[in-house]
Amino acid sequence: MGYVFKYGDNVDTDVIIPARYLNAPDPEELAKHCMEDIDKDFAKKVKKGDIIVAGKNFGCGSSREHAPVAIKAAGVQCVIASSFARIFYRNSFNTGLPILECQEAASKISEGDEVTVDFATGKITNVTKGEVYQAEPFPEFIQKIIASGGLVNYVKENL
Repeated sequence: MGYVFKYGDNVDTDVIIPARYLNAPDPEELAKHCMEDIDKDFAKKVKKGDIIVAGKNFGCGSSREHAPVAIKAAGVQCVIASSFARIFYRNSFNTGLPILECQEAASKISEGDEVTVDFATGKITNVTKGEVYQAEPFPEFIQKIIASGGLVNYVKENL
């Protein structure tokens, strides 16, 4: 179960991890600056297992793997949004960050709600409100990539 950080539409990679930190090679260093240009206290408040919920086109903007890496390193277990920018969508799986598209969840979940996610079934449970939303579950091969920590690790494990 995780607590929700809620954001709106068109959250771009420049606010997920500002360009001034892209030279930091360490994911933990990126995590310290995650979301700071949209939520300056995010890195101080987020706890392992928390969840980001957003509107449409999450992860738009620059094509950088740093964005999902920073979110994952900050301890976020999952990002739920109405839709994702395609490059962020792919980079998330490549880096092992679970994401789910679900319009209903994105619109009904509020900041601070407690939420659980079952990636195998796509079931999102808002414990706070007693509601259940249905996202498309991950295909088995995507579940394996995420469980491996990303595409590179998955390939290494399966060579």
